[in-house]
Formats: sequence, structure tokens, C-alpha cells
Amino acid sequence: MTPRLPRWLWPEVPHAEPAGAARGVPPSVRRLVIAARLRWRRRLLLLRALRKRSELCAITDRTAAIEPGAILGAATVRNEADRLPFFLSHMRRLGVRHFLIVDNASTDGTRELLAAQPDVSLWVTGGSYRRSRFGMDWLTWLLARHGHGHWCLTLDADEIFIYPHWETRDLAALTDWLDRQGRASFGALMLDMYPKGRLGAAQVAPGDDPLRVLEWFDAGNYGVQTQPRMGNLWIQGGVRARRFFADEPRKAPTLNKIPLVRWDRRFAYVNSTHGILPPRLNRVYGEAGEDVTSGVLLHTKFLPGVVARSHEEKTRREHFANSSRYDDYYDALIADPELWCERSTRYRGWRHLEAMGLMSRGGWA
Repeated sequence: MTPRLPRWLWPEVPHAEPAGAARGVPPSVRRLVIAARLRWRRRLLLLRALRKRSELCAITDRTAAIEPGAILGAATVRNEADRLPFFLSHMRRLGVRHFLIVDNASTDGTRELLAAQPDVSLWVTGGSYRRSRFGMDWLTWLLARHGHGHWCLTLDADEIFIYPHWETRDLAALTDWLDRQGRASFGALMLDMYPKGRLGAAQVAPGDDPLRVLEWFDAGNYGVQTQPRMGNLWIQGGVRARRFFADEPRKAPTLNKIPLVRWDRRFAYVNSTHGILPPRLNRVYGEAGEDVTSGVLLHTKFLPGVVARSHEEKTRREHFANSSRYDDYYDALIADPELWCERSTRYRGWRHLEAMGLMSRGGWA
């Protein structure tokens, strides 16, 4: 019996033809043209990563200790000394055995903290986060060099990765099952978590579990469609769409990600981890209503420090391709808002998320 995909995750426009497709051109020809263009795009992204490697300086290169079959973690970070102890602890609990981390000019002790970790290989750079495709050029090089043949989990420091049975089944169990299914990628919904009360009023000590404070999320205001060229989902919604982009919902952040991939040196993320090439890796959902095992990234952006950090991000203009369009978003965060409302839902674990259709066990019972 084939399980069913939660209805809210059914693609609205599966395999739609690109807008402006030439009339009279057979669909098979259009597909060949698109496939050729995507191959060239992937090669250009790999070439970018090759060039950007010169921006990286190795601080602690312990990659010689990576064992065959080890699951790797990858991240680009900046000023995350308070988050990293919990982030690393959670990833280790899941079964990540080695970390490939780029520090983008931190000033808060992040570099020193990471350099002291025996399972972390650390590179630093003063290069532009935005001009490195938001860190993806740097990580693409490191994954190609050190992640080939390994399952690799690529996250931001404010993302907590969970999946069905994560408390009792580690990533090795999940990836072994994915291997048997012939799957090389695993999708997740990014779920924005937030506190009750103003953002700046919450108290979280460095290294503490942020979910002790960020207990709430928006459960039902999500929209989804399929990107026609690469076949990846495009999901928007959640508290940021409700609170900051209600008048322009198309500007709301993208919430679908593909964080876990059996890496090959020919692969390349396209836009953060929202999409990847080759496009077959984007098929992390059911195309005809069938269910597919998926996870959730509990997004802990809205810790108290987000108010001060928003000042910096607005000034640096490194987090959006067209940053000036998001000044109102930063201004709203700087105002220290309250995100909780009467429709907010309290987080009660992965089974609760599954019951709400936000993640799925699929065939991995």
C-alpha cells in the first residue's frame, strides 16, 4: 500500500511548461532544451565554486580523519557563538561525524569556538556572503572536495533538523533506508518558531535549547507550487508571511529545503538549499498524491538577538539579492514585535507535526 502525501503538500502546478514557451515546439524538444540549459547552469555553478575556493583560508583542516561512510555536516556561519554549542550537540546526537564549516568574518568568538572542536574542519573568509551566493559557492567547493560519496547535511546555524523517529533512529538508519529506496536526497519544511511575547524579552542562555523559549509556530497558512524548470517545490507562508509580508506574499521567504543529500562532486545547490542540480534530486515529494518521507527544519531565527542582528543585516545588505526591497522587513524586526497570536500553535514534537501534515513518515514506518 502506497502512503499518501499530506494534501497541503500536493504540488499545484506539477510539471507546468515554462512561461513563454514557444508555440509549436514539441514538449519533448522543450524538455531537451531545458535539460541542456540546466546542465550548463550546474557546470557554471561548479566553476564559480572552483574560483571562490581562493577566498577560503583553512584554520583547522581535519578532513583526513573523515571515515568512509561518515555522515557530514556543512554550514556557513557568522557570529553564532551562542547558537553553535546546541547546534553541534544536536547534529552529533543525530549522527553527524564531521563538520565542514566556513566562518564568514565572525567577531564574537565563533572562530575560536569552532577551532577547538575535534570533529570540525574550519575555514575562514572575509569575502562577501551575498556574492558567494549566500555561502553556497564556498560550501559547494568543500562538499565537492570532501563530501563526495557521503551523505551530507547542509544547514544554517539557526536550523534544527528533525525527521520521523529522530529521537530513536539516527541519521545512519535514515540514510540506509534512503539508499535502499534508491533516493539520494531528503526534503524538509522550514518551520519558523517564535516566543509568546516580544522577541527581545525572551531569555535564552548560550548553548541552551532554543525551543524552550521558541515554542510556537503557524500551522496552516502555507502555499505550495512546483517550479517548472527544476521541479523543486516552492513553499511560502508561516509567521513571516503573516506578520511581515501580508501585503506582498510573493516576497515572503521560501520555506522548502533539501538539506540532506548523498553528495557527488558534480552536484550543486542553486539557491541556498531550496533547489539543487541535477534536477532529479529535487523530487523529494509525491507527484501524484503519494506520500514521501520528509522532515522539518525548526527555524530558531527569532531569538532575542534577532532585534540587534537585524540592525546589522540591514546595514550589511548581505542576506537578500535585492536587499533594499526588504528594508521594511528589517525595520519591523528592529521594532521588537510580538509574533504570537490566538491562532498560534504550540510545538509538541514530530508526531504532532506529522498529524498536522507538516512532515511525513511515508514508507519509513
